[in-house]
Amino acid sequence: METEQRIINKTHELFMRYGIRSVSMDDIAYHLGMSKKTIYQYFADKDALVDGVLEIELQRNYHQCEMHKLNKENAIHEIFMAIDDMQDMLKQLNTSIVHDIQKYHPKSFQKLNQHKQEFFYSVIKDNLESGIKEGLYRSEIQVDILAKFHIESIFVVMNGEVFPTSKYSISKVSQEVVENFLYGIASLEGIQKIQYYKIQRQNPITHEQTN
Repeated sequence: METEQRIINKTHELFMRYGIRSVSMDDIAYHLGMSKKTIYQYFADKDALVDGVLEIELQRNYHQCEMHKLNKENAIHEIFMAIDDMQDMLKQLNTSIVHDIQKYHPKSFQKLNQHKQEFFYSVIKDNLESGIKEGLYRSEIQVDILAKFHIESIFVVMNGEVFPTSKYSISKVSQEVVENFLYGIASLEGIQKIQYYKIQRQNPITHEQTN
């Protein structure tokens, strides 16, 4: 089990940094200092490795979302915590990874889609409904439509064909997309909260001293 975890951890690191297609089984073996034969004792093929790496990311997303629910002050604060986590993730992400999964690893892509459409959808839907109850989001927004729209807008940020890293800072793109989504659904009180949390992120020490 220790060797299996070591293989997955190193593969995860390489995929996140270089993308999936550009990392071969030979590359993985080289960076691990072991033979491909040893890797194949634990993983039947590259598809199995991709599935294992995807599972790490899905579990990470699940635990982060659960922590956000526990620690949130309100719906908008929950979104800002998610923005911070996404910024950290994008710093180490090669944006070709989603495209590589879709094109070359259909079973893993199906798993990713299921996670988007079920778990991720429920998290965003709950956030929208909470924000309406708190008076921070406009009461007339269509929750189902906007939940699905928000999911796709988050994933388009990671599309290297739409936002090539040679031209765009992916971290800035993600922040721009999410903040403008928030402004679009926020009530007047919600807009004040958005401004508050933006200032808080710029001056975290001042915020801590006022709480």
